[in-house]
Amino acid sequence: MPRLRHLGLPVSLLTLAASPLTFAESNQLEAVTVSATRSNSEVGKTPQKITVISKQEIEQQLRMTSDQSRVLSNLIPSYTPSRQKLTNSGETFRGRAPLFLIDGIPQSNPLRDGSRDGYTIDLSMVERIEVIHGASAEHGLGATGGIINFVTRRPESGTVNQHIGVQATAPTNDIKSDSLSYKVDYRVDGMAGNLDYLLGVSYVDRGMFYDAEGDYIGVDGTQGDIMDSQNGDVFIKLGYWLTDEQNIELSVNRFELEGNHDYVSVDGDWANCIPTTSEKGSPEGDAPMNEVTTAGLTYTHSNLGGNHFTAQLYSQTFKGRYGGGTFSTFQDPAYGPDLYDQSQNESDKIGGKLTLTRDGLLDNHLKLTTGLDVLQDETTQILAQTGREWVPETQFRNLAPFLQAEVNPMDQLILQAGVRYEYAELKVDDFNTLASYGSHQVEGGNPDFDETLFNYGLVFQATDNTQLFANYSEGFGMPDVGRVLRSINIPNQNVEDFLDLQPILTDNTEIGIRLNGERTHFQISHFSSDSDLGQRLENNGGVFEVKRERTEIQGIEADAGWQINAAHAVNATYAHTSGKYDDDEDGKVDTRLDGNNIAPDSFQLRWIAQWTSKLDSQLQGTHYFNKDFEGDTNDFSAYQLVDLSLGYDLPKGELTAGVENLFNENYFTYYAQAATTRDDRNFKGRGRTFTLGYNLDF
Repeated sequence: MPRLRHLGLPVSLLTLAASPLTFAESNQLEAVTVSATRSNSEVGKTPQKITVISKQEIEQQLRMTSDQSRVLSNLIPSYTPSRQKLTNSGETFRGRAPLFLIDGIPQSNPLRDGSRDGYTIDLSMVERIEVIHGASAEHGLGATGGIINFVTRRPESGTVNQHIGVQATAPTNDIKSDSLSYKVDYRVDGMAGNLDYLLGVSYVDRGMFYDAEGDYIGVDGTQGDIMDSQNGDVFIKLGYWLTDEQNIELSVNRFELEGNHDYVSVDGDWANCIPTTSEKGSPEGDAPMNEVTTAGLTYTHSNLGGNHFTAQLYSQTFKGRYGGGTFSTFQDPAYGPDLYDQSQNESDKIGGKLTLTRDGLLDNHLKLTTGLDVLQDETTQILAQTGREWVPETQFRNLAPFLQAEVNPMDQLILQAGVRYEYAELKVDDFNTLASYGSHQVEGGNPDFDETLFNYGLVFQATDNTQLFANYSEGFGMPDVGRVLRSINIPNQNVEDFLDLQPILTDNTEIGIRLNGERTHFQISHFSSDSDLGQRLENNGGVFEVKRERTEIQGIEADAGWQINAAHAVNATYAHTSGKYDDDEDGKVDTRLDGNNIAPDSFQLRWIAQWTSKLDSQLQGTHYFNKDFEGDTNDFSAYQLVDLSLGYDLPKGELTAGVENLFNENYFTYYAQAATTRDDRNFKGRGRTFTLGYNLDF
């Protein structure tokens, strides 16, 4: 089978990501396939909702913001509004945690969820983002809310291709030296004989953020912050074609982000709507940071005895340091009553994935995909200033074979079904809890779990333009093992018998309809996700602890688009999510989940225009609706954000401009309103900013 030389991919694996808003010439593109499905399913032919965020959409967002979680919340319905901090804590997808991947390599840390999963790669290195809405048994561990797979850039045709981009961002109400942010990125790629190569580097220097009134936004002294920080990314990809049908590829990404540590937080007053702010100062301890190295070695054979075969070996090392404090949790008589300390998560993962797909069986009516996933994760959480263990070193091993079938009994009907067997084992040595938990001796152990997960669904092409789809899928995830272990307050507890370490199993359903015309599209679906032993974060004296309870979540997602003409297109999305948990342990859900677990309802409208052959624009607006929770506190008051981006082709290069929060909305973030009552986290959202950039490809 000949290679598609300009992409470095076999023709059978051609994967083109297309925006839901495409102009007339884009109709020439082939079907969009999604690598995150393991069987390379085509978008629009799957029983569950899949979104592919194209390179064009990513670049349009990066004209306005370099905040990765803001990009995700702008482009993914049912994803919680960005906290605008160095954390994904409280940011959920369909009410549960998403599994973040880079080229299929897991970034999430199931043993001690430090909520930094979304900050492991610069989006300048990303070609597209594949989003599977809802649990997927094809990936198993951690994908109870869905999958967000960052697919990295590939070499383009030509011997040497280069790109350089520069960008500067400033608030519009009062430009100060400490408010400026800068970014520069560079890539070189190409092909030389059978070798494909790509090298990318980026550097971001972020200044302080200001709210709509021109005041400093508070520094998050616990979770860490992206403002007043620097981050760099180095990405390398090398591919070699052994034959026209065989390729081996090595990719390595090194991402670092660290705060400058030049400002301290000034508490607000949550009850009286006084925001947390910042002032110049020298915080104690070391600056919060992320250091992540992701590496993968992938072998692909597109025609191994008529099968498509992929083998991947990968590793990920993660180190995340958090801000500190004199928290009661850290106090120990041996160190006195006013001890300052800060935590640091360290995780090392190695794993492998084997996938074998056979298409064209039974006279082109059957496609089978089978595979095996293996993972070993070793994680610990230390207190960096005193060297104590907050969470003991824990080892997790996971083995999961799976089989997925796709049947086309007739032209109008696609049936899918699959089974996945999950075997997981924890290894925890004997340890002592911190003094604040009672200095209890906990007996270690090797608890193991095994589950068989099923999924099945159908897609029915009712008419040329109308498609019905339905899906059932069982999800598998681990609770935040570290939080569970560190908070044990029962003497002589045995890890082997501790119920709170049991896996999270979810039953997920989705049913919907897709309508596709020549110039319009519409999709709406209803989803639900139930778990007999779910996971909920509860604020306990300022420290969030895990509660294991029955949870039920449901929601609606809708998406509509209209290609007005060759130059203008509009798209609208709506998302609603609600959930309850069993508060009194009677087996029935009775209390609404709060803002730590559930996103607000949202409506977004986006207008993309190609004014001339050189000038394009995008205007997007998002309205987050009021949301009431249990009791009289933590209710959410609505706000709306409008963003604008522009691009203009120069004789050499492209000039870009972006305005975030165009109308300078003055608001408290969703997290500050609905997920906490702490005076030191009563953060406002960022005010209007202006970004100017220049890109040159040569």
